[in-house]
Amino acid sequence: MFYSLTGKLVHVEPTAAVIDCGGVAFLCNTTANTLKQLPAVGSQTVLYTYLNVKEDALDLYGFSERSELDFFKLLTGITGVGPKAALAILSELTPDRLALCIASGDSKTITRAQGVGPKLAQRVVMELKDKVGALASEAEQDDLSAVGVASASSNAADAVAALAALGYSQSEAVLAVGRLDSALPVEELIKGALKSLARPL
Repeated sequence: MFYSLTGKLVHVEPTAAVIDCGGVAFLCNTTANTLKQLPAVGSQTVLYTYLNVKEDALDLYGFSERSELDFFKLLTGITGVGPKAALAILSELTPDRLALCIASGDSKTITRAQGVGPKLAQRVVMELKDKVGALASEAEQDDLSAVGVASASSNAADAVAALAALGYSQSEAVLAVGRLDSALPVEELIKGALKSLARPL
């Protein structure tokens, strides 16, 4: 029903933003990632929206990026994943990071989202694995190519295993190692990956 809202940001809450469009203020439930990208209160902004219709309520959800809205729709299409769980997942992971987790089978990282247990995270990976390619950005496709390079090299595989033993998730380790030259010795791959992982995402 609503594709997007364009108006003045008049209020922000921990899980929602209020947009004034021509004198009508819309409360949009949203993610932590969208809230971080919003301008200052009083500024103009755009949110891509989804209207969830229930018997006793009309709930509006808004996202700063179309890709986040697309993933929200995919997530809420999974049995057992309601809007609250979908927002929690997308608050913990950006669309690109979530796509990488799904593509690499890393359900563990998805469980970092509040209220998302191992079984639900595994269901997300299983049901969306064949669908993430259509939503992947060019940058993400490069990352997934790096995953293939890392998987093909025994040195890279050993480095990924070592990083996993240090507590990093499979997708974090594969992505960090995949950005390096797979011909490097295992020790150099580990050092380079650790430097990359130490930087803020």
